[in-house]
Amino acid sequence: MDNQPQKNSPHNHNNVAFVLGNGTSRKAVDMRQLQKYGKVYACNAVYREFNPDYLIAVDAKMVKEIVNKGWHLRNQVWTNPNKAYQRMANINFFQPSKGWSSGPTALWLACQHGYDTIYILGFDYQGLQGGKKFNNIYADTKNYKKSVDSATFYGNWMRQTKSVINDYPNIQFKRVILPDNYVPEELNKFVNLEHITVETFKKIYNLT
Repeated sequence: MDNQPQKNSPHNHNNVAFVLGNGTSRKAVDMRQLQKYGKVYACNAVYREFNPDYLIAVDAKMVKEIVNKGWHLRNQVWTNPNKAYQRMANINFFQPSKGWSSGPTALWLACQHGYDTIYILGFDYQGLQGGKKFNNIYADTKNYKKSVDSATFYGNWMRQTKSVINDYPNIQFKRVILPDNYVPEELNKFVNLEHITVETFKKIYNLT
């Protein structure tokens, strides 16, 4: 499938979406409970434990893993065009290629679907242990760095996130964080973005 999502076409009556990165701050939230309240956009290895409404994966090794498991045959997978994928059935391609990381691409895709409010979870940016160590729920698993490895540079991720928030001023973005999570100064300038704690978020939706 190569149908490109259209702007301003709401996909659920609540008009709320949840975009999940894989930073460790997301561990405190049960992803399965979110689908009662809106569509869930998630990235990469999240499919191993949960079926989001939209799975976004731009890394070739990750796409191959997903396809080898046959997950794409029953669920929506989105990625960038790649000659290696030409014969893969039931894969959705961004046209043109975004060339971005999976998390910001997932955020952009949700914006294309025209929600009023988008909650952002697991966008931690900074590494663990004072920004030094790899910050990802799936560290030490196939196709991921080890938890003892150095943190991934988040500059591109940040730039891409800022681009999305800036391009969609009518969407209210809410970044869900732990009390000690990094809050980049660059994100504080956006009037359509606020930071809320995980506990506040769980109270809003009565999550256990």
